Amino acid sequence: MTQNQPPGPPRARIPGPQQPPPSYARIPAGLWKRCLGGGLALWTLSAAVTYATDDVTALPTLILLGSFLTPVAFTLWAYERHGRDLGTTLLLGCLLTGGALGALGASVTAYQLTRSSLWLYVGSALAEEAVKLGALAYLLRRHPRVRGPRAGLVLGATLGFGFAALEGAGHVFDAAVSLQGADLRTLLETEILRGALAPFGQGLWTAVAGAALLARRRPDGRFRLTARLTGAWLGVSLLHALWDSTRGIALWLVARLSRTALGAAPLAPGRAPRPAAGQDHLFTLFSVGGLLLLALAGAAWARSLAHRDPAWRNTP
Repeated sequence: MTQNQPPGPPRARIPGPQQPPPSYARIPAGLWKRCLGGGLALWTLSAAVTYATDDVTALPTLILLGSFLTPVAFTLWAYERHGRDLGTTLLLGCLLTGGALGALGASVTAYQLTRSSLWLYVGSALAEEAVKLGALAYLLRRHPRVRGPRAGLVLGATLGFGFAALEGAGHVFDAAVSLQGADLRTLLETEILRGALAPFGQGLWTAVAGAALLARRRPDGRFRLTARLTGAWLGVSLLHALWDSTRGIALWLVARLSRTALGAAPLAPGRAPRPAAGQDHLFTLFSVGGLLLLALAGAAWARSLAHRDPAWRNTP
C-alpha cells in the first residue's frame, strides 16, 4: 500500500537523529590523566628552562600552572567518575567562583600570617568556610534537583579546589618574591609542597561541608540549617584553623621538648619566630606530621560521608 504524496514537487525526506544532542559538552574519558600528565610535563619544562636561563619571564606560567594543575585535574576526574549528571556548567561555575574567593582569601591569609594568633586562625577559618558554603548555596539556588551527599562532595570539592588555586598562587608569589628578587628554589619547593597537599586542604574541607549542606536539602530546593550542617561547618573550620597554625604548634612542641626559649610565643600576635639552630629537623617532623594527621582525619571524614550513601542516591 502506497502513501499519497503531498501536492507539489517531491521533497527528499531527511531522517532525524536517533537521539537529541546533549545540552552541554561531554568531556571524554581519561581527560584528567592527560591533563595532569601534560601539565606536569609542561611545568617541569618551564621550571628547567627558567632555572637554566635565570630568566624570570616564565614565573607567571610557573605560578599559575603549578597552582591550577591539581584543581583542574581533580575537577575533570570528579566529573568523569561522579558528576556527569551534574553537567560541566555547574562544575565550572563552582571552580571559577572558588577561584575568585581564593584571591580574596590569599589577602586575608597574608594579613593573618603577619599577625599570627590562635584566635585569628580560628576566626579566619570560620569566616572562610562560611563564605564558601554561602557561595555553594548561591550557585545551587536555581538547581533544586541537585541534592544528596554525592553532589555535595563533588561540587564542594570543586569550589574548594578553585579557592585553593588562586589562594595558593598568591602564597607562592609571596614566597618567591622578596627584596632581593625572585627566589626560584623557594618557588619550586612551595609549589611542590602545595601541589602534594592540595587534595587534603581547601577542597576536602569544602567537600565535607557541601555534603552536609545537600544531604538534607528540601525537595523545593531550599536549604535546611540543621545540627549536622552546623557541626560540619565547625568541624571543617577546626581542621582549617589547625592546618594554618601547624607551624606555631610545631614550634611550641620543639620548645617544650628541647627546653629552649624561642624569644616569642609561637601563636602570640606578631610574626612567628624561626626554630633555633639544630632544631630544624625536629620542627620539620612536627609540622609535616601535623599536616599528615589533619589530612588523614579529613580524608576519613569525607570517606565516611561517601559510604553513608553507597548507591549515590538522591542526585539528578
